[in-house]
Amino acid sequence: MVKAIRIHETGGPEKLVYEDVDLAPPGPGEVRVRHTAIGLNFIDIYFRTGLYPTPLPAIPGGEGAGVVVSVGPGVTGFAPGERVAYATGPGSYAEERNVAAGVLVKLPDDISDETAAAMMLKGLTAQYLLRRTYRVKPGDTVLIQAAAGGVGLIASQWAKHLGATVIGTVGSKDKAELAEAHGCDHVILYREEDFVARVKEITGGALCDVVYDGVGKATFPAVLDCIKPLGMFVSFGNASGPVDAFNLVLLMQKGSLFVTRPTLFHYASKREWLDEMAKDLFDVVRSGAVKIPVHSRYKLAEAAQAQIALESRATTGATVLIP
Repeated sequence: MVKAIRIHETGGPEKLVYEDVDLAPPGPGEVRVRHTAIGLNFIDIYFRTGLYPTPLPAIPGGEGAGVVVSVGPGVTGFAPGERVAYATGPGSYAEERNVAAGVLVKLPDDISDETAAAMMLKGLTAQYLLRRTYRVKPGDTVLIQAAAGGVGLIASQWAKHLGATVIGTVGSKDKAELAEAHGCDHVILYREEDFVARVKEITGGALCDVVYDGVGKATFPAVLDCIKPLGMFVSFGNASGPVDAFNLVLLMQKGSLFVTRPTLFHYASKREWLDEMAKDLFDVVRSGAVKIPVHSRYKLAEAAQAQIALESRATTGATVLIP
């Protein structure tokens, strides 16, 4: 038996139950990991509320770091005692879990467990967004919505490191200061300012090469007016709710725009892709170009409080749960 947070029915934070859960030995291709730190992400809330349906009961949480306890049949490349981290499907809100070996990566000695747990999902997301979905290059102008959030702080630093001019939107003056300290050249207070008008002002009407939007419903379709002709709209999250169906003709009217709704699952679906992405992330963090701020820590049993803080947008940077 291990302690875990489990959802028996969808709904509010009160549906997160801290309880004993049976954990079978690792099966073929699986590795049993004892968590030392667990990442908290908005996608965890989507599973809790039912926005992303999953069979119940379920253990939420998509990223973690820890130590290999044992390996299942057929597993090679991992051994008990090794430090590992991962970003995968639900199941990390637990003291221990079985993880498919194909999603695990070994941690370098100079990457701490908390840093790894705080960045695997958010950092790998930033990696594919900036290096694969739209390959940011020197001279680009990028808009990052929710620039003071977990993905936003990593993506802002990384985009700046790649030579882009970075515009970020935030919800408060405190978050504006944080975004400016993490790579944003320009920060827009979206509650006080018309972000489209400010983007036009900042860019002298030239607009952005790409917009990375994890907000969703609240920023669409206005966000399309921030993108230059033939530019790209990357919608990768739904913090304010999902984007409603829209007529594709709108993309023609706004400048023959490209639009995509990517997910890490597809970008990291091959072992060699995951290894390349993880190496890129570890290298940029190790170099100091991207710092991973862990601003909040909660006990695993306090997962409900942690999700309330995240959902109310009271958090900045990353939050980790400690078993």
